[in-house]
Amino acid sequence: MKVLAAMSGGVDSAVAAARAVDAGHEVVGVHLALSRMPGTLRTGSRGCCTVEDAMDARRVADRLGIPFYVWDFSERFHADVVQDFVDEYAAGRTPNPCLRCNEKIKFEALLDRAIGLGFDRVVTGHYARVEHTDAGPELHRAADWAKDQSYVLGVLTASQLAHCWFPLASTPTKAEVRAEAAERGFTLAQKPDSHDICFIPDGDTRGFLTERLGSDPGEIVDRDGAVVGNHDGVHGYTVGQRRGLSLGVPSPDGGPRFVLEVKPATRELVVGPKEALAVSHLAGSRVSHAGAPHPGLVHGLDVEVQIRAHADPEPARAWLEGDELVIAAVQPLTGVATGQSAVLYEGTRVLGQCTIDRTVAADRSEPGAVAHAEAAA
Repeated sequence: MKVLAAMSGGVDSAVAAARAVDAGHEVVGVHLALSRMPGTLRTGSRGCCTVEDAMDARRVADRLGIPFYVWDFSERFHADVVQDFVDEYAAGRTPNPCLRCNEKIKFEALLDRAIGLGFDRVVTGHYARVEHTDAGPELHRAADWAKDQSYVLGVLTASQLAHCWFPLASTPTKAEVRAEAAERGFTLAQKPDSHDICFIPDGDTRGFLTERLGSDPGEIVDRDGAVVGNHDGVHGYTVGQRRGLSLGVPSPDGGPRFVLEVKPATRELVVGPKEALAVSHLAGSRVSHAGAPHPGLVHGLDVEVQIRAHADPEPARAWLEGDELVIAAVQPLTGVATGQSAVLYEGTRVLGQCTIDRTVAADRSEPGAVAHAEAAA
């Protein structure tokens, strides 16, 4: 089998490529240059896809004895990931750039080119598992749930999964991956994991957005519309945020307030008590199915929903309404923001996802939504 190994310069993708070689496949390594500033250097464990990362990937490829190339996807990355990130915040939404990168870059642009060049599979170091069944490929959680990355792969379609291979799927722990890398003589065996947003290596998301969107002062209001403070721009805030709020009016009970809603059209931030963050229902568009669509979603299916990469899955009921996916949580969810992806699971299997467009607060649930949820059950 002819395999293209996507090599980020990290330990996971290095070991994944090595396992593909061990399996006897014809392997070619490729590193994706995603920065529009080719001289970008790595800062500690922040960021990825830098000059140092490309050099680390090349050293691994040389040790494995496989061809190695660098593909420049910087323009596509800027348009589909960076600009999408800025546009979503400008619209008052909270995007997940890693998920969008997997969707648009690693498993669309890269995979399309790989297939066009005659490769059978694309190998990455993601912690997730693809099962090939009579009904088609299915995406499942990895053996190491602490490192499981199926959430950020929930946007993959059946046709994409058919060409994916995740050799780390059954590896019990990240420590075992590092030990294997050391045994193979890879100098990056103890290289720290990247974290935060790769195109904001200093971690200052608000500064990054302010530089691109400017300041746009507005009012901070409570749930009844009373003004309780001011801000320099709604793009610097996200649902669930507590710190960084300039509030001149204390809450009635003296407790802390949290961002409940971001309204860019009126330049308002709505704040309230922590309990007001609880969400009973959500609905979203940009629906995708990770494999064959589950027939139970037509009328209602008991599932688990995960709303952030590191959140716990929660029991819920989900169904399709036209082009939207509607989800009713068994217990209220917290920290739900529009722009996030809601990924559905049935056991370890990923069913699909949607981008959250609307939510209903648990203490203000719409009677119609609740009735629909009960009828579907």
